[in-house]
Amino acid sequence: MRTNTIASEVWGALPSGDTVRRFTLRNAQDMKITVSDFGGALLSWHTPDRSGRLDDILLGHDTPSDYWNIRAFMGALIGRWANRIGGARFKLDGIEYTLDRNEGNNLLHGGTTGFDRGLWEVEPDNGGLRLRYESPEGDAGFPGAVEVEVLYQLDDDGTLTIDYTGVADAPTPLNLTNHAYFNLSGRDLDIRGHMLSIAADHFLEVDDELIPTGVAEVTGSAFDFRTSAPIGARLDWPHTQLARAGGFDHCYMLSGDVGTLRHVANVYDPASGREMDVVTTERGMQFYSGNHLEGVRGKDGVTYRKHAAFCLETGGYPNEVNSANPAPAIIRPGQTYRQTTQYRVGLRSEG
Repeated sequence: MRTNTIASEVWGALPSGDTVRRFTLRNAQDMKITVSDFGGALLSWHTPDRSGRLDDILLGHDTPSDYWNIRAFMGALIGRWANRIGGARFKLDGIEYTLDRNEGNNLLHGGTTGFDRGLWEVEPDNGGLRLRYESPEGDAGFPGAVEVEVLYQLDDDGTLTIDYTGVADAPTPLNLTNHAYFNLSGRDLDIRGHMLSIAADHFLEVDDELIPTGVAEVTGSAFDFRTSAPIGARLDWPHTQLARAGGFDHCYMLSGDVGTLRHVANVYDPASGREMDVVTTERGMQFYSGNHLEGVRGKDGVTYRKHAAFCLETGGYPNEVNSANPAPAIIRPGQTYRQTTQYRVGLRSEG
């Protein structure tokens, strides 16, 4: 059930002078989520703990200028390509394309002009917010023009549903996600005590540039979250992949039927009682343990530290366009890209 009320206001301005607005969704339980038209970013999510105290479970920044100047992708919509493309290049239909290199030799999260850097059109839609964005041909080096719509909806049971659609006028890679940084405690900026489970038997190992090198089984390793385990304890396991990434920054190959909404992850914070379930149609999910948050300026003047938050970014596989089977990563004229992911936040009764 959805009984949202929506409020909007001018939030501030970008260094360019462009006005930035923010929109607040509130459900019947007084849970509220705030969204910006800059980057389509989730700015905050206030939800009660087991004692009824409302806390913000999302990391972020204080002003639009901070979101522009500190590019940590806080809560932003990511495109055209979420995650990395190795060498910032790919071949499609016999043509090689060179992309924007914004992380060493690679493209990360759409390049320097990714969707997180744009002002989205926003309008209310049946108790939710519909956002629209147009990416022109040649954007970051990608072929074709792309039109994307994202619908945010907050239900009374604490479920945030994110529906993505996209169309293109020429064959092009398209892989969208949201880069929300969660900390379910809302206060203690350390996720090591959070309990995590992920429905996946395999993950993608990476090289020193975090580009996938192959598929590995999770069995017997720090990456096995098929049974709920504390994130901190797993961060302490000796593992070459953890050392290489500074923690978890790996894509899990999710179990179940791709294209079907299914439960893929659960996170529980014993201190606050909050838990979050992740439901998605997608084939992959990047688990990122906030390895590069040290020194990042956050909300209310707080300086974040390493492992202050986690991300569970659903979508395709990193560098999939350069894999042996790139077809799932490509959208063609007449096709519609579709993705749905839900983050459901509630309380667990036990302490």
